[in-house]
Amino acid sequence: MQKIKKIIQEHQAKIGVLGLGYVGLPLALEFARKGFSVTGFDVDPRRVQSLMKGQSYVLDVESSFLKEMISAGRFTARQTFEDLSAQHAVIICVPTPLRKSRDPDVSYILAAGEQVHKRLKAGQLIILESTTYPGTTQELLLPLFEKNGFRVGRDFYLAFSPERVDPGNRVYKIRNTPKVVGGVTPACTEMAALLYGQVVEKVIPVSSTEAAEMVKLLENTFRAVNIGLINEIALMCHRLGLNVWEIVEAASSKPFGFMSFYPGPGLGGHCIPIDPHYLAWKMKALNFEPRFIELAGVINSSMPRHVVQRLSEIMNQRGRALKGSRLFLLGVAYKKDVSDHRESPALDVMKLLLESGAEIAYHDPFVPSVSLGKEHFSSQKLTEKALRSADCAVILTGHSNLDYKWVVKKARLVFDTRNATQAMKSPNLLRL
Repeated sequence: MQKIKKIIQEHQAKIGVLGLGYVGLPLALEFARKGFSVTGFDVDPRRVQSLMKGQSYVLDVESSFLKEMISAGRFTARQTFEDLSAQHAVIICVPTPLRKSRDPDVSYILAAGEQVHKRLKAGQLIILESTTYPGTTQELLLPLFEKNGFRVGRDFYLAFSPERVDPGNRVYKIRNTPKVVGGVTPACTEMAALLYGQVVEKVIPVSSTEAAEMVKLLENTFRAVNIGLINEIALMCHRLGLNVWEIVEAASSKPFGFMSFYPGPGLGGHCIPIDPHYLAWKMKALNFEPRFIELAGVINSSMPRHVVQRLSEIMNQRGRALKGSRLFLLGVAYKKDVSDHRESPALDVMKLLLESGAEIAYHDPFVPSVSLGKEHFSSQKLTEKALRSADCAVILTGHSNLDYKWVVKKARLVFDTRNATQAMKSPNLLRL
């Protein structure tokens, strides 16, 4: 153990990162920045080829920095897994989606674990970062690795550390975002905390892998439930003829006991719409009904339909049916200033509008194209002609690089679901 600790402290440890997406790639390059030799592994040949050409596909990783780390010999990418055995530490950052039945899909974790198992050597530190239900590390990975005859905490080290990546966040990066770590044994926790301590300002050890897994689920369930609450408040305010944005702004003036959350067309992205279902699935298996999670899910998933119903009302009030109306959608990414449109509520709104017979086009400076089944759409230029020719411009993602004052001035009608127009006032401007 002391030998491995010394190698880590001197930044001589070789680090392997499985999964080079929005979590794995920034993490790999942060270790490379600190002088570690890092090998990234990904089964997607296009990703590996892109990276080895010095071309980053992740918003938070600059291609210039990627090229610098490759030239310095601190980072390389591989599609095959033979080099796993040469790594002192292996960090697993693979996807954990939901099945259509809303059950956890841990197949990527198992596949990654199998590759590690085949090449596990004495003294290695293995850390899982993929978001999953409490118990995954000990129930799935530990038995797999112990097949080799190794003993955890003595012959190898196993821990869980939840990723806390917020794509597009310019303030909080890996370095200044506290890192929670929980090991199978105290020695495992110590080793994982030591490793992350080389690249993160603050490491927070917890008592177990299950505790660390639960931390991540609490963080995102907290957000999902509170967004569900404010979405329901938005529905109430619409019935009462009140401006929900005014209500939230006024409530946020209270210096204690209140935290601002904001309504919108629904939930999107890689975490908040998915992670609570991991916890709900686990608790149902223990005969516990997770009522807050399920209710929040119902409310949040209903918001795209509410947006379409509001649009139908708006068109009717102007003597038009939604069917045949020309709608110009602004933003399809799941949140502002990112290119990620996974689980984006804007896509659900688009599908519902198509089903209603509306004619749609969209503009998103970060998302060049989207597919909805057999329908394919490309981002259109945001021009005066595009706005004037639409019956309504609908703001679904509030990208900060768009001039919304100009949009309101040029469009015939604007429906803002994100409060991107904030304090603007105009007879042709309506909000969620």
